[in-house]
Amino acid sequence: MSAGATHEVDLLIIGAGPTGLYATYYAGFRDLRVALLDALPEVGGQIAALYPEKALYDVAGFPAVRGQELVDALHAQARSADPLMLLGRTATGLVEDEDGVEVTTDTGETIRAGAVLITAGIGSFTPRELPVGSEYLDRGLRYFVPRLAELADQDVLVVGGGDSALDWALGLEDVARSVTLVHRRPQFRAHERSVAQLQESSVEVLTPYEVAKVAGEDVIEEVVIETRDGERRTLAVQAIVAALGFIADLGPIDAWGLEQHRRHLLVDRTMRTNRQRVFAAGDLAHYEGKVKLISIGFGEAALAVNHITALVRPGSALTPGHSSDL
Repeated sequence: MSAGATHEVDLLIIGAGPTGLYATYYAGFRDLRVALLDALPEVGGQIAALYPEKALYDVAGFPAVRGQELVDALHAQARSADPLMLLGRTATGLVEDEDGVEVTTDTGETIRAGAVLITAGIGSFTPRELPVGSEYLDRGLRYFVPRLAELADQDVLVVGGGDSALDWALGLEDVARSVTLVHRRPQFRAHERSVAQLQESSVEVLTPYEVAKVAGEDVIEEVVIETRDGERRTLAVQAIVAALGFIADLGPIDAWGLEQHRRHLLVDRTMRTNRQRVFAAGDLAHYEGKVKLISIGFGEAALAVNHITALVRPGSALTPGHSSDL
């Protein structure tokens, strides 16, 4: 698409992760003309960029599915809507009037739509840095493991106590020579199933420790961990995976006048924000009792698209019936 081009659609979806891909399919199912925009050059969002080999267990219909496999299936489903794909672009400006919404991008394009659905996950994301040893980034220290095989036959230290830390530790168990998990608290913030699997695995779990020192001439050779009481241990490792969470940034969306709760967009029961033609679904959307699951994002996407259909095409039924009736 050329810079300065203008596109007209019924619905613009911002964010091409799982929720955005499903929303794209569902918008096509409701016979809407849809454009899908994302800052990344490929669809899939965080899952494709950071966790393509991660096994997911909470998606309906799949006892377990790799992240990239889920993205590929959702992408194939979304293509049935024949969407206008606007990848490698960032939404910058938004102007709303009685008839629709106009969104501009950093490439100079303009998208005119009846409504906008924001499914941008947590927005852009920056990993929280390991407090010590940052100078070893790309020399043994990493924050993501897109390909587990990159750590084959290495002694790996995973730092963190959330889902990502446990997932990577468990995923590396049969790949790395050894895996040690260090967390500063005895309790973990991960899913109960993952904690149970960790306890039954060969991963060495050391709590409550924090990384005190990282050493090595050119690459990481050893790590010193320490408790608050000053007890120290030295570990011989060649790789550190620091899974300490992310710092989220909504980018230009932050200036669109959308009500927020702790960096998330507040929505009502129709997934509408405080702006008449701007909706949100997935991890970025917030309401009382919200639970962040991919499967819930799918439901929120369908709910939002149904209400958007009634908004942009007055007289349309709120519910479409069953797909098997088509």
